[in-house]
Order: sequence, then C-alpha cells, then structure tokens
Amino acid sequence: MGQRRLLGLVLLTSTLTAVVVLSISVGANTLPPSHVWNVVFHPDGSDASSIVWTLRVPRTLVGIVSGAAFGVAGALIQAITRNPLADPGILGVNAGAGFAITLGVGLFGVTGIAGYIWFSFLGAIAATVLVYLIGSAGRGPASPVTLVLAGVALGAVLTAFSTFLQLMDQETFRSFRNWALGSLARVSVADTLTVLPFIAVGLLLAGAIAASLNAVALGTAHATALGTNLNRTRTLGLVAVTLLAGGATGLSGGIGFVGLAVPHLVRWFTGPDQRWIIAYTALAAPALVLGADVLGRVIARPSEIEAGVLTAIIGAPVLIVLVRRRKASGL
Repeated sequence: MGQRRLLGLVLLTSTLTAVVVLSISVGANTLPPSHVWNVVFHPDGSDASSIVWTLRVPRTLVGIVSGAAFGVAGALIQAITRNPLADPGILGVNAGAGFAITLGVGLFGVTGIAGYIWFSFLGAIAATVLVYLIGSAGRGPASPVTLVLAGVALGAVLTAFSTFLQLMDQETFRSFRNWALGSLARVSVADTLTVLPFIAVGLLLAGAIAASLNAVALGTAHATALGTNLNRTRTLGLVAVTLLAGGATGLSGGIGFVGLAVPHLVRWFTGPDQRWIIAYTALAAPALVLGADVLGRVIARPSEIEAGVLTAIIGAPVLIVLVRRRKASGL
C-alpha cells in the first residue's frame, strides 16, 4: 500500500502540474508557449501579458481552489453519511447556495462573483441547518439516512424554486446562466482571495476530523466503543462541508460530480483510510476541474464549454458504474 500511495502522489502531482501549465497556455487566443511563459515570469504591458494575467491565471487559481473544495466536501459527505454515492448536492448544500444566489440576483440586483459568494455562504449555512433540523426531528439524533433523505428532499425543492425564478425573469438571469452551469471564467484573483480563508478553514477542519471518520466508517456502535464523539465529528464535518461547498459554489457555480467521482478514484491509491483519501482528493479534484476547463476551451474554440458541463459528462458514467457495483455487491 505504501508503494501504491507513493505512485499515486507522484501521478497526481504530475497531473495537476501538467493541467496548470495547460490552463495558463491554452485559450481562445492562440499564443506561442514561449511567449506565454515569458510574460508569466516577466509581465509587461503587452496584450499577451494582459490575457495571461487577467484571464488565464485567475481562472487557473479558481479551478484549483474550487476543485479542492468540491472534492474534499464530497469525501467528507461520503464518510459522514457512510454513503459512497453521496456528493455535496446530496445534503442540499449546493442547492441552498444556488437558491440564495438566485434570490440575490432577482431581488437585490447582485451581478458579480463578489456578491454571489456571500449569498452562497448564507444559503449553504441555511440549507445545512435545515437539513440537520429535519434529519434530527423525532426520536434520537440525526442519522446518516435521515440526513440524506432530508438533503435530497430540500435540494429538490430549492432547485425547483431556483429554476422557476430564473424562468420568470430570463433577462435578469441572462448573465447568471453561464455561472450556474459551472464556469471558471470571469472570476478575479480578488474574488478567489475573498473566499479562500473560508475554504482553508474547511480544509483544516476536514484534516482535523479525518482520523475520527475512520471510526465512523465502522458504524455507530463500533465508533462509540472506540471513544469517538460522533455528534462532534458529524457537526464539524457539516461545518466543513458548508464552508467548502458554499465557497466553491459562490466562486464557480455548481460543478457537479467532482465530489462524487474523485474520492472513489483516489481510493485505488489510498485504500479506505480517510486521512489519505482527503489529502489525495485535494490534489486530484483540482486536476479534474482544470482538465475539464481546458478541454472546454479547446473543443469549442473560439467559444468555450463550461467546466461543469464536462465534469457532468465525465461523472455520469462513474455514477452508473458505482450504482452497478453496489447492486452487484448487494449493498
């Protein structure tokens, strides 16, 4: 397992480095690679320098940050709920963030990413609290099953309301649609730096509870016998998911299937240890998001396809494989 983890670390680091280079080098405007890297290290007032530093570098940064956030949020939800088919959307966090942003655009005239971010956090927090309250209603504390059911139900309702509002005023939401599909474009470095502290706290919380999540995987009885405080672990996990998914949704919109697919892919290298799964997911998820973004720029040049569309195309077959595998194993 040690050699496999080392292989995975080398492979993921190399892949992430490669897609970062491609993300800065490739775009609608064809620039010689030597020219691109000259302005990276020696910025000037040329058009090439403007393209690289105002367009490509910012979207590369947001791809790294939002990719890591979505991926780790998915790994956390799968561990907390003990549901390998879970992702940030299953607890209604993404839907809550998206609905709040829809309200911000429709009612308060919010037009930029800087405004989206704060509404995203408010919506993610509200959705998380609602899911927890609904899931814990009745006898006993919230269980993974009740949290999942509450999240799916709330997510469906909020998504329906968001769609209804967008259809009612299509002109107002015209510029909102590309963002809603999951786009890395039109995000500035300042926007990324605004949300980065929240995502950093979410990543730190994920690392702090990773060892406890290994006990959670054994089931409630075994985890309690091992001395794990399940309520504390789940609460901190939900806080981390809220910060990660809320921040990432505010930055880049709903980029789906990253949180579902990546934790499963890295398990081949890491095994079931959540500490390694979270760490490797933080490397692999940005590579997937940036790779999808680069591919979207190449295949539709001079236009582009949003990264969220391509991650959905990639992730859907992964979901089908996982469902068939669970069915075959009788789970």
